[in-house]
Amino acid sequence: MTNERHAGKNKRESILKKDQFYLPEGVIYLDGNSLGPMPKAASSRVNKTVEDEWGEMLIKGWNDAGWMKQPSILGDKIGKLLGCAAGSTVLGDTLSVKVYQALAAALAMRPDRKIVLSDSGNFPSDLYIADGLLRTLKSGHELRVVAPEDVYDNITEDVAVVMLTQVDYRTGRMHDMNALTKATHDVGAVSIWDLAHSAGAVPVDMAASNAEFAVGCTYKYLNGGPGAPAFIYIRPDIADSVEPSLAGWLGHAQPFAFDLDYRPAPGIERMRVGTPPILQLAALETALAIWDGVSMDDVRAKSIALSELFIEGVEATCSQLKLISPRDSSQRGSQISFAFEHGYPAMQALIAAGVIGDFRAPDTMRFGFTPLYLDENDVKRAVEILADIMKNDTWKQPRFQKKGDVT
Repeated sequence: MTNERHAGKNKRESILKKDQFYLPEGVIYLDGNSLGPMPKAASSRVNKTVEDEWGEMLIKGWNDAGWMKQPSILGDKIGKLLGCAAGSTVLGDTLSVKVYQALAAALAMRPDRKIVLSDSGNFPSDLYIADGLLRTLKSGHELRVVAPEDVYDNITEDVAVVMLTQVDYRTGRMHDMNALTKATHDVGAVSIWDLAHSAGAVPVDMAASNAEFAVGCTYKYLNGGPGAPAFIYIRPDIADSVEPSLAGWLGHAQPFAFDLDYRPAPGIERMRVGTPPILQLAALETALAIWDGVSMDDVRAKSIALSELFIEGVEATCSQLKLISPRDSSQRGSQISFAFEHGYPAMQALIAAGVIGDFRAPDTMRFGFTPLYLDENDVKRAVEILADIMKNDTWKQPRFQKKGDVT
């Protein structure tokens, strides 16, 4: 191995931060694409917020502990991972709310057009939000949903907004953000990207893409915890002209003037709506601190290596499973999905054996690869356990057939 290759390998290994996460003993966690594990520092940080800030400061915490500024401060930390200019990303509310805000604002930018284009690989909630908004507007809008491979050909001059999720939540297939955004702009439409399965998983450069809007959650690869707030990005050159449809008081230019008329705050701050979730932000703060000094290019390189190792192992030992993620690593995110007719009980058997992935209807077994806390030994052991389950038909046991509320 040359010195250059050796240095590159050592650098990628240095992104392993397993000692900074709470991972139950004996568990191999391959579900960070759904919910990231807890940073070890989170519990003490949240306790500090509860006891020293909320407990001792009471309402003074909004000023003395800097609670009010947290959505913008942490928004910039996320924005740095996504190639966003400083001051263009803010946190708050849920991803569904942020999708609504972005889409409503984008439609207002193209009042003479009626088509919102998306694809069947988009997360259903995004489509539900879009459909609900368009029905509420009652202005003849149409949600046009096409196959992922047909998006490019359907970006036509009657389209107002192209709203896509970069990485498909089921298969991991990844859209070419820059190419599709350019095609969108070539016909005069507005671009919205959902980065729920991209942030912390793949390199993203929002500035280079030139897209107007991006949204995403922070509880997957960013490890912010269940219910962690979502983020929204607006391209800086349009931020002061965007019309907020959810004109919440914290998006007001002077929230504590208590004016009866709404005046939007400058820039991205106008996309704040309600009171920020301070305890969740405290946990997220510790998660984002782990990313200090971590290169997304190194994360991506290691993610691909782990994913390739997993595919090779599963295909060599589990003939019943069919790869449905793109085989070309450049065309997928940081997850691998296999189809199996009995995927649900097979996944339950795997979880019972200490390897946690998840299942998506009708037959998809999903596995996320997160280099901050996974290494080659984890992947090899996960393959061995899965192979044993498939070889011995362990999944046929009655206890693995009962479905829970969350799959």
